[in-house]
Amino acid sequence: MHTNIAGSDASSIRFQGHDLVEELIGKHSFTEVFFLLTCGRLPNATETRVLDACLVTLMDHGWTPTSLIARLAYDSAPSQVQIGISAGLLAVGDVFAGTMDGCAKLLAEGIGQADQDAWCRDVVQAHRTLKKPMPGFGHPFHKPDDPRPPRLFKVAAEAGVKGDYVALLQRLGRAVDAGYGRHLTINATGALAALLLEIGMPLAIMRGVSVVSRSAGLAAHIAEEQRSPTARQIWKMVEEEIPYRDPG
Repeated sequence: MHTNIAGSDASSIRFQGHDLVEELIGKHSFTEVFFLLTCGRLPNATETRVLDACLVTLMDHGWTPTSLIARLAYDSAPSQVQIGISAGLLAVGDVFAGTMDGCAKLLAEGIGQADQDAWCRDVVQAHRTLKKPMPGFGHPFHKPDDPRPPRLFKVAAEAGVKGDYVALLQRLGRAVDAGYGRHLTINATGALAALLLEIGMPLAIMRGVSVVSRSAGLAAHIAEEQRSPTARQIWKMVEEEIPYRDPG
């Protein structure tokens, strides 16, 4: 049985044409093989370092819908670790952890524009007119600036990425500040969008990078929940603190 991604017979297993036992196990990292499976080839050193940095960045962010849901779901089915993790992953989306694909779509559109400054201004104006949030910008806690993008950009530059998408994102950031009349930080998912485009990660699968990364963080939340249960306290706090009005 096999797909174009992987297949096996009685004596071997192959990932994208590479023998799992003889060529991959112990010779290539999780990051490298993830790139191989999604992109169809092993990454070079630049691509490996950048993707690894991206995966590390999104592993966890403390108390978020993903971690809360994971802990509450685990408390309902404590014998099934995967239920808590998978429940939390369902919250990776347009608001939390998964916004890089929205920003990546913009960058992929803008990279070929002859006048990128004009394009940036038009994009900002369109989002303001429609009252739509700018994907990849703003953060409720990290103000005035998210500390992660500068480090990600530095890692990418040191790794040798070309930098066209990073430059466009920064150009867009200046247009955002001018258009909104105030500073909106480039957030982590905005930076990740640019970096994943730099290394050729398919846009349509980018949210999957968030899911892979956050899986590790949620496994840690479940491990902490096992050591120091909090789900019942959260449940009790919500029950006691949130007032409800009689709809009648």
